[in-house]
Amino acid sequence: MDVWRSRSQKAAASSGDGAADPVRLDQTPPPAPRQAPSEAVPAHMQAAAGEMPFLDHLEELRWRILKALGGILVCVVACLFFTDWIIDALLLGPTRADFFMYEALRLSAVDIVLQNRTVTGQFFAFFGTVIAAGVVIGSPIVVYQTWKFIEPGLYPSERKGLRFAAVFAAFFFALGISFGYLIIAPIALQFFAQFQISETIVNEFDISKYFSMLITWAFGAGILFELPVVVTILAKVGVLTQAMLKAGRRYAVVVVLIISAFITPPDPWSQVLMAIPLMGLFELSIWLTGVVERQRARELAAEERREAKERATREAQATTEAASGEPPAGPNPE
Repeated sequence: MDVWRSRSQKAAASSGDGAADPVRLDQTPPPAPRQAPSEAVPAHMQAAAGEMPFLDHLEELRWRILKALGGILVCVVACLFFTDWIIDALLLGPTRADFFMYEALRLSAVDIVLQNRTVTGQFFAFFGTVIAAGVVIGSPIVVYQTWKFIEPGLYPSERKGLRFAAVFAAFFFALGISFGYLIIAPIALQFFAQFQISETIVNEFDISKYFSMLITWAFGAGILFELPVVVTILAKVGVLTQAMLKAGRRYAVVVVLIISAFITPPDPWSQVLMAIPLMGLFELSIWLTGVVERQRARELAAEERREAKERATREAQATTEAASGEPPAGPNPE
């Protein structure tokens, strides 16, 4: 054992490193340096420079939701100052035979009688109408907060193309609600009000059912009218193509008719009246997808021309340097 130690010491001394310590069999390896908390996390789980950690994303999402709800709350409080007009014009307007849309649609309208058969029927109808009006008015705030949460995760080209998506989303949502309230609701209400299986049965609607159906027709149409915005976003990120939408046109007709049958009364006129704008929105989505694809093709062509120009410039510079006998420019070895 002593012979092995002396040989190890001689070998260390002969290596020329005077700072080398003699080898000891009982010497334990030094403890590994403690890693910082960020170094202990695997590399693929660490946030790169400019990226937001997962918990910060949750915090950002929480604040965006709170701001959106706060905006809706402000709009609801503002609507409380106009409750008389909201109840008389919006909620009870379609129940009167002189509602202006009946004349515009050339409908033979009758007055609709509403009854309250539950203890809380009028209470929930009143505040439900005010809240619904506040949601419609505050919908641009919700769309804006949603866009501000999504925007940092997009590339500059995607951010530029989708900058107006929030504006279009709010526009189509308001357009759909207007269509559901002004077109679908009057037709459906008069259909059910005049449908009788016997003259001895009088149609008198419950206020709770009336309010729920009115909200369903209005907000259902508002959500369906978001189709062009959703398709444009999916086309921008490369999920949908114009060829895919054209190939699925025949299936889209069937889906549109099924959706129209669910949100309209069971008569062919109202179903066709709802299916026509939905098919129009689908065709608009196909056109917008083509616009997105042509814009992407132009951007790719411009990028390829730029890269080709830079490549030609580098090759010309290398040829000039080779002809002059000068060494090519490169990094300084020092």
